[in-house]
Amino acid sequence: MSYFKYEISKESDIPWLGEIPKHWEVSKAKHILFHKKKTLNPELNCGSISFGNIVYKDDDRVPIETKATYQELLKGEFLINPLNLNFDLKSLRTALSDKSVVVSTGYIVLQGNRKSNKRYLKWLLHQFDVSFMKTLGDGVRQTLSYTQFKNTVFPNIPIEEQTAIANFLDYKLEKIDRFIKKKKQLIELLAEQKAAVINQAVTKGIKPSAKLKPSGIEWLGDIPEHWELKKLKYVAKCFPSNVDKHSKEDEKEVRLCNYTDVYKNDFITNDMTLMFATAKDDQIKKFSLIKNDVVITKDSETADDIANPALVIESLENVVCGYHLSVLRPHNSLFGAYLFRALQCKPINVQFELSSMGVTRVGLGVYDLKKAKIPVPPIGEQKQISDYIQAETTRIDKTISTIEKEIGLVEEYKTALIAEAVTGKIDVRDFVVPEGGEPNVLGIAD
Repeated sequence: MSYFKYEISKESDIPWLGEIPKHWEVSKAKHILFHKKKTLNPELNCGSISFGNIVYKDDDRVPIETKATYQELLKGEFLINPLNLNFDLKSLRTALSDKSVVVSTGYIVLQGNRKSNKRYLKWLLHQFDVSFMKTLGDGVRQTLSYTQFKNTVFPNIPIEEQTAIANFLDYKLEKIDRFIKKKKQLIELLAEQKAAVINQAVTKGIKPSAKLKPSGIEWLGDIPEHWELKKLKYVAKCFPSNVDKHSKEDEKEVRLCNYTDVYKNDFITNDMTLMFATAKDDQIKKFSLIKNDVVITKDSETADDIANPALVIESLENVVCGYHLSVLRPHNSLFGAYLFRALQCKPINVQFELSSMGVTRVGLGVYDLKKAKIPVPPIGEQKQISDYIQAETTRIDKTISTIEKEIGLVEEYKTALIAEAVTGKIDVRDFVVPEGGEPNVLGIAD
């Protein structure tokens, strides 16, 4: 979609702004956004910034004496997270608060001047965040100081124009966000459909006429009459890895399959980008991954996110299983792809959820892993089930991938629209919010 451009422009000589309308002025940020004096208000809930929004934190996790030192952030004020700018470059670190909370004193709290539209400043800060802020900061943690912020040059434009830009962006972006939300909901439904395919095939098989029998396990229910129910230790060798990420001179270099490699992928392949580390000869012998191995995550922050599996689908070159993972090497009676799908099945995986232990991080011991039970069809049927699941889930994954690409394109358009509006690349002064539209989606007074 094309928009009108300003007739006359000029160079701002500011890299993140570029060319701006001729009637626009520029000012240092300190004349537009003031540093709020730290005010204590322990009666408020704790808050933090997440993806450009202010969210409530779990007060129970913040000691009372710590909360009492937190600074006040009121609705309609601005927050900047100035820490670790070199970490997670895609995260949004500025927000206009739609609630009153207390936040860490490491954050910067700002108030807009009386001549500014808060909703416009929200989008201006957003653009400063994504295009320039992460080039600032000092020290190992690349921390932004208020001094650095206040001397940054911002556009300083008429209040009427600020309001027009704010109305335009609030209206347009609300529609975009609604579209993205619906697409993400569709992805969630497809993910549920994928899980249902796996659960049904692993627990009931793919032959509708098969007679069933009680499994004897409440959460598993009935299984086909000719299937067996066996503990993992009888159908696979189970062993946790002790290979860490360090490199030592007296050890041999290996490619290390780590936690995230398993957590984020269904399949481990030779062309994956794996980190290099070192291991001892006996570790290489024991933990080198081979085709048909199933690797699982053996700890997590929450019990319901443990024992995520990945299948080694081809011969690997010098790849060793890393720490925080366990290897399951199937016996001849178990097809590796079937074991992988069985561990993706919620009625099977719930056994690991129930037996995991920990406080800040839960872990799954090798004893609990070995005693877990899985339904075991004849080897030929295992392959049929695996092939069926692969075909069905591939179809669903392709649909999900197409939707994710749509979302990516729309998010790119959203980013470009914000940049063009707040830096004066498009002229929206004549934009009128359609009847029934709501520009002020945060409910914050200008």
